[in-house]
Amino acid sequence: MTSRTGLAANDDLTASLLLHRGANLRVGAARIALLEAVDAQGSIAAAAKTVGLSYKGAWDGVQALNNLFDQPLVATQAGGAKGGVAKLTPRGQAVVRTFRAVEIELSRLAEALEQRLTEPAEQLNSLLWGLGMKTSARNALRGQVDRVKQGAVNTEVVLKIAEGVEIVAVVTRESASELDLKPGRQAIALIKSSFVILARGDASLRTSARNQLAGAIVRREDGAVNSEISLAIEAGKTLTATITRESADALDLKVGDSVLALIKASHVILAVE
Repeated sequence: MTSRTGLAANDDLTASLLLHRGANLRVGAARIALLEAVDAQGSIAAAAKTVGLSYKGAWDGVQALNNLFDQPLVATQAGGAKGGVAKLTPRGQAVVRTFRAVEIELSRLAEALEQRLTEPAEQLNSLLWGLGMKTSARNALRGQVDRVKQGAVNTEVVLKIAEGVEIVAVVTRESASELDLKPGRQAIALIKSSFVILARGDASLRTSARNQLAGAIVRREDGAVNSEISLAIEAGKTLTATITRESADALDLKVGDSVLALIKASHVILAVE
């Protein structure tokens, strides 16, 4: 958990709360507001309008939260490309309540802190605002290291994402040692959407891809050249693939269809706290 403080235009010290889990999960007031809007409106589409986001932006926010918390925060029921029902899970409600309670305490702390700070605004911002990391990887799935197999050069790491769902990554032996990857260690699998290959779920395949994850399509968004396809896998997790629109049309991919997501182990990047 990390708090961020800064000097406002009127020189009063203000504070905002930003929650971190691992290197990638960053939950601030904007995402909490999105959760509150989902709870109030009952759908992601309506919540997006309430908080001033596009449907895609709201969907991406919900997807990231569900993937990176130990339990889903939002439960969804498909109802078409722009519809459907969504509600907060008990875990999601607990996160919102806790966030707002900590925000109140943080504001009180900021008032006390203001009386003790003497550093110039520029120095304060430099000290307190330099933390955090973002990634361009479209998929970030939190899990626990289940098995590790060491080779002469590379190490195979099996990350348990949910019950019955595993992602295998191959990293250098040196990287595995530096990250202290061992059974029980929490880690995040980062996967670029362009590295995810889709195949029909009923296809009989023989492939060299180490990861084969079954899922159902919950969203398809077409661009001029590419299509973005989101799959629901187990335990409220989702996985997004970016493929050519021609391929999406050739496979006749529609919401509700069962497909396989194929990912090479060497295309999975692991991150830890």
